[in-house]
Amino acid sequence: MGFLLPILIALLASVLGGLYLLGAFRQRRPGEPPLDRGPLPWLGHVLEFRRDTAKFLERMKRKHGDIFTVQLGGYYFTFLMDPLSFGTVVKEPRTNLDFTKFAAQLVKKVFSYHSMDVDHKFLQASSNKHLMGDGLVVLTQAMMTNLQNLMLQSTETRENNQKTWNEDGLFHYSYNIVFRAGYLSLFGNETPKSTESLEKAIDIDRKKSQELFYEFRKYDQLFPRLAYGVLPPGKKREAERLKRLFWNMLSVHKLKTRENVSGWVREQQQEREEHGMEEFMQDRYMFLLLWASQGNTGPAAFWLLLYLMKHPDAMRAVQQEAEKVLKETGQEVKHGGPLVDLTRDMLLKTPILDSAVEETLRLTVAPVLTRAVLKDMSLKLADGNEYWLREGDRVAMFPYTAVQMDPDVHQDPLTFKYDRFLTADGAKKTDFYTGGIKLKYYNMPWGAGHTMCPGRFFATNELKQFVFLVLIYFDFELKNPDEKIPDIDVTRWGFGSMQPTKDVQFKYRLKF
Repeated sequence: MGFLLPILIALLASVLGGLYLLGAFRQRRPGEPPLDRGPLPWLGHVLEFRRDTAKFLERMKRKHGDIFTVQLGGYYFTFLMDPLSFGTVVKEPRTNLDFTKFAAQLVKKVFSYHSMDVDHKFLQASSNKHLMGDGLVVLTQAMMTNLQNLMLQSTETRENNQKTWNEDGLFHYSYNIVFRAGYLSLFGNETPKSTESLEKAIDIDRKKSQELFYEFRKYDQLFPRLAYGVLPPGKKREAERLKRLFWNMLSVHKLKTRENVSGWVREQQQEREEHGMEEFMQDRYMFLLLWASQGNTGPAAFWLLLYLMKHPDAMRAVQQEAEKVLKETGQEVKHGGPLVDLTRDMLLKTPILDSAVEETLRLTVAPVLTRAVLKDMSLKLADGNEYWLREGDRVAMFPYTAVQMDPDVHQDPLTFKYDRFLTADGAKKTDFYTGGIKLKYYNMPWGAGHTMCPGRFFATNELKQFVFLVLIYFDFELKNPDEKIPDIDVTRWGFGSMQPTKDVQFKYRLKF
């Protein structure tokens, strides 16, 4: 026994030390938000959080109020649930609250990419140059070309001019077309020089982009569990296989053989090359760019089309607006006629479609907006209360439940209202209130502040172009008009555009 006692004491000390490092003994200090460590050391509440983020946060809000700290997988997150106080976090200097540190950890885990200190600066500058303003004009034209090459190729007209119905899942069709067109617009096309003809080059683009989408969907389905670090061994091996596949398919070496590569992709690759980044790491960054640019727009396109199909008044209003915009430019869709030229300026004349897009994003986009706490600091809320935050913790907001689904802000929040973001005279509506106080942040699908999605204008254009072309080129309808809108897959909370629990079958055919 005398021999075992020191061993038992040492073992107990090790266990207690481990539990201390895992945060098991953390106590709430005076002035800090309510603390809820959860049932498991280190893991805390992460299992419940991952199972249904929205439901968990609503439970915590009922228990603790508008601000609380919870343990999730070794980190302490302070969630702010009062939308009137969101500006406090958004405007806080980066020396106190910073997104880049958290983002660097995430992309290392998910994409095996090791960030440079200047990554965010490069991305922001390049996005401002190429994904908005004059740069967006060029990308809009590229997207039009690629969309029509894909959409019109997949339809048939019989010799006797009988138009053939095509059938597909609406989610699959929307995600497939938007993803592939976006990829080709950003990462370029096969050069006719290597294929001896433009038609052969276009055909190769169709086939290779289809292969890329097929593999991307596999990775996309693994993504939430990969981000949380809970993939089983077999799925981990599959994720690693897919990453290596994408690094090869999107490699800098292959990129340099393509034409029409966007300035956004080309410039970021060159900047990293000039700063001494090894080529294999640049390949990994190309995969990160693909996911960041194309992982959300396709699912959003599905939701928008489905809501329009389930709401005839919305469909009619958007359809009439599209036809009016087309007519104003002297264009007409007809058999044997020229392809539609939908410009960025035309897309600026669609307030009804804009409102329908924003309403769709309000209902189906649910990011968790996170900042790392870089030093001990205080946070003053709109109600005057002040709370202390600890260095090393994280601050997070979940606008989906805090504002986008709040009936005080948006009446009948679960109902799709295509004109919710329009005033009575047809202008953009920006006046929304909670408790009689006007909100600055009433819909936050793109985030806010200096971490607001830099590609939001391009993504919105992609979404609008796709829906516009579907409306003017095709007759389309649900196979079962009475089928209900599917539920959201709650395991994807926190990662942008939500996806449905199942697809919805539809059919489509050319109008001409």
